[in-house]
Amino acid sequence: MSKLDKFRSSKKDKTEDVWSSIADLMSGLMIIFLLVSISFMLKTNEDKANAVQTSATVKDIVNAYNKNKRDIYEDLVVAFGDKAKEWNMRIDEEDGTISFEEPDVLFDEGDDNVKPKFQAILNEFFPKYIETVYKGHKDSIKEIRIEGHTSSAWHENSTELDAFFYNMELSQDRTRKVLNYVMAIPQTKEYEEWLRKHMTANGMSSSRIVIDKNGKEDPDKSRRVEFKIITNAEDTIGEILNKVSE
Repeated sequence: MSKLDKFRSSKKDKTEDVWSSIADLMSGLMIIFLLVSISFMLKTNEDKANAVQTSATVKDIVNAYNKNKRDIYEDLVVAFGDKAKEWNMRIDEEDGTISFEEPDVLFDEGDDNVKPKFQAILNEFFPKYIETVYKGHKDSIKEIRIEGHTSSAWHENSTELDAFFYNMELSQDRTRKVLNYVMAIPQTKEYEEWLRKHMTANGMSSSRIVIDKNGKEDPDKSRRVEFKIITNAEDTIGEILNKVSE
């Protein structure tokens, strides 16, 4: 059984993240809108042959975009599938986002310093991660985001809004510390110029908490660090728009 098959089998009982990226959501909605527009063209355009050709081009581009996302996911599973349990790490099948989901390993409560055990994981994880995505997919990657997520909890006397902003500051500080750490790993120096143009640190506060099967927040799952790949969806959509306008 391949690493990919083993990973798929072992991950079936894991709780899936119910929140999806706003950027990916908007890209998906735009693609749907464009396909509907093409369908309308097929009914109204006098030049049926050109409309059919344009529709086929759009379909090819969308298929290529989806295949790219799938390829990224499968490459990451091959690279890290056997580490998922050891690192309490999840690879999202939809977009290849890697989530580290053991908060006690990542940071002390209320603190932004990367704990030694997480440093050790990053030392092994990040050089292989950047090698995988750079060598196999760099031309289709617009951004690699380090996202810091917190639960909605804060001090007992804080309002929900205060807690959100306190956690926003904390999550931003944490992601900057992670970014600073991985950029300093010697094995990643050869990718430094590319990383400076494509890698960002994003504090998400409690904007994307994880909900359990009972509809309640899972605080431990909510406290996580993610490495999320944003593909050049906007460029793909722009190409579609150009084809439609022609």
